[in-house]
This record gives sequence, structure tokens and C-alpha cells, in this order.
Amino acid sequence: MIRVRNLSCGYGSRSVLENISLSIRKGEMVGLLGPNGSGKTTLLNALSGTLPLRGGDVFIRDRSLQSMRSRERARLVACVPQRVDAVFDMEVRALVLMGRYPHTGFLGGYSARDHEVAEAAMRGTGVFEFRNRRAQQLSGGEFQRVLMARALAQETDLLFLDEAGSGLDIGHKVEIYDLVRERNRCGATVLSVIHDLNLAAAYCDRLIFLKNGRVEEDGPVRDVFTKEILSRVYETDVLVAAHPGTGVPQCFLVPGSDVPASGAGRTSGSRGGYR
Repeated sequence: MIRVRNLSCGYGSRSVLENISLSIRKGEMVGLLGPNGSGKTTLLNALSGTLPLRGGDVFIRDRSLQSMRSRERARLVACVPQRVDAVFDMEVRALVLMGRYPHTGFLGGYSARDHEVAEAAMRGTGVFEFRNRRAQQLSGGEFQRVLMARALAQETDLLFLDEAGSGLDIGHKVEIYDLVRERNRCGATVLSVIHDLNLAAAYCDRLIFLKNGRVEEDGPVRDVFTKEILSRVYETDVLVAAHPGTGVPQCFLVPGSDVPASGAGRTSGSRGGYR
């Protein structure tokens, strides 16, 4: 589905990512993790075509991303950004309908199906009840759910999420990721930037850790969600144990721990079944 070869990019004179190579198979749900400033959002922007590459190539469905027009990319990839710098004073329903724009005809205008898809997306994300409210009247969490509804309305097979659960309470966060997981089970490929490590382990099949602009670790959750790897990537001591209900690995902070940059931290308290 996605192939990245020797990708390099950044902002102005600052380089953020250097020689990134990876591939994401169709139907995977992949979590993109790493410390602040490691390049997660930058990589997502590069893969979506909103940030020019300084080097390397990105292929989606064996087609070069650089060769696609923006409307064509929008039919393939839907994005939920971490933030929107300018919030248009539009009604919620109008914002969600924007997700249907790539599917409109030459003369524009939304069809009955466009409205049906947008309504289903609003109901699925719990924003239908305030569909007539204007964007600037929404809380941060409410607006984040509207952005998710807009992305789902695009009906793409590839979904990029940049902290989709940001600003959401625990109930709505679970609802959103349950919805994304269901879309994934129906065939969508998902790449999601997630700061909540336990949320990533609970929902994703595979985790890619970035650090200092490079891929630090990449693999199935049970292989890379370990005490050694997490402590090294985040330079802080953690414990990892199986979730009592699902069995997936979950991490726990160790307050007051001091792990040097090499990642060689304390080894006590490593019980719990995951190294």
C-alpha cells in the first residue's frame, strides 16, 4: 500500500527526517510513536503530500506521490490533523461535507449519497447532535471529532491520524479508536501518530518508533512493546505487563527513575511477562 524509500524532509534550513525507508501493507493498523520532536507529524505530512520531500520517494499503490494532483491524493488518503490553525466559521455539517469534495463532479455540488455518507460519519463520531452549530462554538474535543467525521466521510482506503484522540475524554477516545479499528477490519489501512503508548498497544498491530529523525524500532506490538525498547526510546524507566483483560502489553511509569541517554536504566521490577 505504502512504500517509502530514503525519505528526507524538514522545514527551512532545519532537517527533521533523514533517509527513512519503510513499507506499510494493505490492511495494517500501524502506530507511529516516539518522543516529542522525533518527526512523527513531519513523516505523516510528507506521506500525505502536504510537505515537499528533500530526497527519496513515496509510493502509494505503486504510484509516485509526487506525481499525483491534490484531488487525486484526497481520493486515496484521508487525514485527521493534530491541529487546524484556521478554524472556519462554518456549520459542522458543512465541514464534514468537505470530506466529500474529492468525489464531486466537474460542476460541484453534493449528491444525496454525499449527504448520506456525511450523516453516517457524524453519527459514528457522535457529532450529529450538534451538526447545526458553528465550528467556533465547539470545544477542542468536539472539533477533533468533527475532523474525524470529515476524514471518514472521504471513504478512502488509507487513513492518516495525527493524535486523533487529542483533547478527548476517555469515553470518546475509546469510541473513536473503536470506530477506526472497525474501519480497519473492513479493509482500510491506518497509520496513526499516538502519544498514548497503551492506547497504541491496545489498538495497533504494528508499531514504528521514531527517534532523532530515524526509525528506531519497527515490528509487531508484542515484539517491540518491551521494557528495554520503551526505556531506551523514551529515556525513562518503565514496567511492562500484560493487560488483565486483553493480554496485550501495557506500560507503567516508574516515578523518580533516572535513565541515561543510552537507555541503560534500572532492571528491577521487570516482572509481568514482557521483557
